[in-house]
Amino acid sequence: MAEHPIPLAPLPAADLEHILRHTQQLWPALDGARLFITGGTGFFGIWLLETLAHAVARTGCDLKATILTRDRGAFALKAPHLAAKPIFGWLEGDVRTFSFPPGEFSHIIHAAATSSRPIPAPEMLDTLSGGARRVLQFAAQSQCKRLLLVSSGAVYGIQAPELPRIPETHPHAPCPPGPASAYGEGKRIAEQLCNIATQQGIPCAIARCFAFIGPQLPSDAHFAAGNFLRDAANGGPIRVNSDGRAMRSWLHMADLIVWLLSILLNGKPARPYNVGSGEMLSIAGLASRIKEISGIAHPILVRDPPRPAPPPRYVPDIRRAREELDLKVEIEIDEAIARTMAWIKGISQNAYCAY
Repeated sequence: MAEHPIPLAPLPAADLEHILRHTQQLWPALDGARLFITGGTGFFGIWLLETLAHAVARTGCDLKATILTRDRGAFALKAPHLAAKPIFGWLEGDVRTFSFPPGEFSHIIHAAATSSRPIPAPEMLDTLSGGARRVLQFAAQSQCKRLLLVSSGAVYGIQAPELPRIPETHPHAPCPPGPASAYGEGKRIAEQLCNIATQQGIPCAIARCFAFIGPQLPSDAHFAAGNFLRDAANGGPIRVNSDGRAMRSWLHMADLIVWLLSILLNGKPARPYNVGSGEMLSIAGLASRIKEISGIAHPILVRDPPRPAPPPRYVPDIRRAREELDLKVEIEIDEAIARTMAWIKGISQNAYCAY
């Protein structure tokens, strides 16, 4: 007999209150809203759904959301505390071919992605481009007032080592021959489709997301932060599967949700905004900070010797979001690590309880 998955633990109340505190001016615009969300059962989606449920409970905001999912039953086992919320409705289907639910939807958040699991390049490209096309067709039919495309910093391709932070105006693109470029190319196509839709009367905001840290971050994928936190929670050692010199930056998920909601409601249509932290830190540096904050004794194990080439970067320039939307990094990296580690330790010591 197949074992049921262990349900996800709810997100920390402190993180949800952080989001509410920094978005309090946005909720009146969502009072009476009817949302349609793709990607609502993934990492970003879980945070979005928890935030919406928390905001309704705490502010009295009257909103409803329909969530597109491939398997409603599987999600009900994964997150029963969210699946049972009356503010959420569920639509089963593929993002490329789903049947349109009836009625008008005031806001759409298109966050469906395939970045956490490896799939063939043709399927990746088809899912990202075909999904965006289908969602925009639905937006036109449903009288959507605002649409948010959750895009990615992968649209820039390889960041030049001499460029400290990459701005939205950067002209480069993924290198087409490599299969790894399919994700970035798919997001670029989705952005172009949103630009066209904006010209046709559907205001589409674009959030180019970089790297993130926080509760529910997958610990068995290609996310360095998730793997390092897993290693630390298990007592170490933390294993760095590279030379550790690559430069990244990590934004806490609570800040991410603040940014996404702000871009949805206030971002200029067809104008992309980088979403992330501008604080550069090497992969090995992140491992070191996690080791120190978690207090493990084992040394960090770096697999590869240093390479002669300059370390690659993946760090956004966030001045546009800061200057145009007054968005800030409220949770610095050390606090982000500490919050996430505390949540991991809490769920390992306590039985699951419903939100």
